[in-house]
Amino acid sequence: MAQVLEFKLPDLGEGLTEAEIVRWLVEVGDVVAIDQPVVEVETAKAMVEVPCPYGGVVTARFGEEGTELPVGAPLITVAVGERPAAGAGDTEAGDTGSQGSGNVLVGYGTSEAPARRRRVRQERPVSGTSAAAGQTGVPGSVNGRTDVAAAPVHAQAAGPATTVDRQAGDAATTVNGQGGGLATDDGPVPVISPLVRRLARQNGLNLRELTGSGPNGLILRADVEYALRAAEQGVTASPAEPQPGPPQVSAPSPSVASSAGAPGEIRTPLKGIRGAVADKLARSRREIPDATCWVDADATELMRARTAMNAAGGPKISLLALLARICTAALARFPELNSTVDAQAREIIRFDHVHLGFAAQTERGLVVPVVRDAHVRDAESLTAEFARLTEAGRAGTLTPAELTGGTFTLNNYGVFGVDGSTPIINHPEAAMLGVGRIVPKPWVHEGELAVRQVVQLSLTFDHRVCDGGVAGGFLRYVADCVEQPAVLLRTL
Repeated sequence: MAQVLEFKLPDLGEGLTEAEIVRWLVEVGDVVAIDQPVVEVETAKAMVEVPCPYGGVVTARFGEEGTELPVGAPLITVAVGERPAAGAGDTEAGDTGSQGSGNVLVGYGTSEAPARRRRVRQERPVSGTSAAAGQTGVPGSVNGRTDVAAAPVHAQAAGPATTVDRQAGDAATTVNGQGGGLATDDGPVPVISPLVRRLARQNGLNLRELTGSGPNGLILRADVEYALRAAEQGVTASPAEPQPGPPQVSAPSPSVASSAGAPGEIRTPLKGIRGAVADKLARSRREIPDATCWVDADATELMRARTAMNAAGGPKISLLALLARICTAALARFPELNSTVDAQAREIIRFDHVHLGFAAQTERGLVVPVVRDAHVRDAESLTAEFARLTEAGRAGTLTPAELTGGTFTLNNYGVFGVDGSTPIINHPEAAMLGVGRIVPKPWVHEGELAVRQVVQLSLTFDHRVCDGGVAGGFLRYVADCVEQPAVLLRTL
């Protein structure tokens, strides 16, 4: 007899707590192999395909396209060991195995399967529901597809390769013998994310005193952070009132991206990448005392140097790569700007590596991919990595690891045809270099008025990590390298 295993939306890392279903890649009744992608989801970080760690026949899907699901909510159920009906596919479900691979997400690595596994007991169909609903224990499913509102929100995410023991009619899920949520003497607390539980535990916060702002009272990270801020200010967060958290906006249908408001208004939900950008920029302005300085530089020699490099043969060198090389050399001389501030500990954390972020505009909004260890890369390596990450950003396939961990950001807004800007720092970094367009302008060169290729450079920095002397020194060194690229030979 086939085992029916439930695969839940895995923890995507980096504090992400939900994802929106963009496109289903399988239908109910399809045969799937181990690690086959079954759904494409969009998180606040990127668009990714989620592989299922089980092989077998899909018996149910949870959530329509456009639905936003919390981490730990069911995605699909798979009958493992059941052979497909004729014509259902070439893959034998019995050949796929029942152990699962342990994969969490494409490109995110694998994890070992748990030592303990519980067998899934086949449930009997409940009167008034379909067979698929009886198998999954979720009332309200029709022909194997279940509206997300009818599916229970489980209190704890199962591991990607964890077999789940479900009881018919139970709203809670048992995972490896433990009840969902944070077990207490009075019953489970509706918490999915282990990050939320750890945050509460580290700060001595009793989750039972909170009322979650998520679906069905789910306690989100925002609820815990609000309660901690209230405790610091001496205010009691009443458990009778929901804590302010991310607004719960109904997901639009795939064909509708915004909703109608009052006459003359069109409302667009701040969610996904757009919402993440909004939150990050607002936090940067709220927490970082930033200042900006700028300078015009003659980029004629830099452009000539690039032309000479590309004429010499080999891979073409991008202008962005040369600017990145200048940035890393400048950060070696002024390491104060390659840092972050730990406000809680009142400490400045300085890094001995440069993970260089760069702003890239895509159809889904602004993203900031990160070039790891940019300080040890040459111009060719930087060019290749910029090209790879830019293409991944446009395709929506950047992973959270490629979008986080930056220590300094380079923003080439000159591609939009503008000269200057006062960029907002990419929190929690300490500085960002902005580069405007390079255009012919009248310039005094060697005592004579001439037409030169001029660019405006701007540096926005966290005034907590350094004073104006350091920021000005950094920007002046960058400008010197732009005007005389040979200056870089001192650090090569």
